[in-house]
Amino acid sequence: MSTGKENKIHIGIYGRRNVGKSSLINNITGQEISIVADYKGTTTDPVKRSYEILGFGPVIFIDTAGIDDEGDMGKLRTGKTIKTLDTVDLGIIVIADNEFGRYEEMLIDKFSGFDTPFFFIFNKADIVAPDKNLMSELQAKYNAPVLEFSSLTEKNNEIILNKITSLIPDSSHRQNSMIGGLVEPDDIVLLITPIDTEAPAGRMILPQVQAIRDTLDNDCVSIILKENAVESFLQKTGIKPKLVITDSQMFGKVDKFIPEDIMLTGFSVLLAKHKGDFENYLLGTPEVSKLKRGDKILILESCSHHVACDDIGRYKIPNWINNYTSEELEYTVVTGLDAVPGKITDYALVVQCGGCVLTKKQIISRLRPAVEAGVPVTNYGMLIAYVHGIFDRAVAPFVNNSKK
Repeated sequence: MSTGKENKIHIGIYGRRNVGKSSLINNITGQEISIVADYKGTTTDPVKRSYEILGFGPVIFIDTAGIDDEGDMGKLRTGKTIKTLDTVDLGIIVIADNEFGRYEEMLIDKFSGFDTPFFFIFNKADIVAPDKNLMSELQAKYNAPVLEFSSLTEKNNEIILNKITSLIPDSSHRQNSMIGGLVEPDDIVLLITPIDTEAPAGRMILPQVQAIRDTLDNDCVSIILKENAVESFLQKTGIKPKLVITDSQMFGKVDKFIPEDIMLTGFSVLLAKHKGDFENYLLGTPEVSKLKRGDKILILESCSHHVACDDIGRYKIPNWINNYTSEELEYTVVTGLDAVPGKITDYALVVQCGGCVLTKKQIISRLRPAVEAGVPVTNYGMLIAYVHGIFDRAVAPFVNNSKK
């Protein structure tokens, strides 16, 4: 699972080989998502599938390889399974033939470490009757629900879906407003959206689309302009927006003609507050001033894309940091949820993109090793604001409002 391309709830299906994980997910969704066979090891790589739960919303089910896979290839498959554990919002541990032991305990330890809720499904109940004592023991010991299931009867589909929706934390699926608390109905929000080589043909980038939708959801008036039209528009119309949201790359330019009494922030800063590790970003961003010659910087991108000569993560941010520090620094770029080269402590700073295609859980989990190791973390927008000298202004709307 190299990228988290869907910003939806992720539900992982885990267990040993041939416990019926694929049959389970196929039955729940009513789709032939995963290959089903009678021999072990049918599922090799994690298989992801979107599904709409009526009355709840879209989720993504992840079918994984058996946690007990063997051999060299088995270790690789198991590694990919384990890699998904810190990105899911809910885990389902599938048990068959009443087998419970170190593999399942390892999964439980991982879920507990990531604060991820989980529950058990005793599968293939039509073949081997679930041990009621074992079911009771697991429920009592781990305070987790235990359900029975058979792909032949399909009686428990609704029970399973209801259990999923009841266990997923509100923080995972509640769509909190990006600008809620900053504006009121009928306020004017000015969105500055450059159309450059990184903009997709005929479309806008996702953070801009998300911000526009959130503005409408807050019953505000949206005004959308390119950066070269903003100054003349404000002078000619006399309109005074309540909030200005700009592409982070325009911070240095926009700051000069947006009055100080108007809130100004960036799309990436909005995302940092909305679903990033904002408090640690606040602490980590100023650490860019302490970078010294030879320090390594880790840049975390969320999505795979064609790299242009003015790519923000691979070229612009390194150039801005170099110009700001006047130091010779080393940069490593990692895409999606791929492994980080070396040890996290090899790096002096971690820079996360806005994460518009990731879930909050994925971003927090992605940054956890750095935070726990004391490595400073920041995100694109907050770093850009800092090196352009307007960091305090860009985060002020959220910092000031949190103090009220």
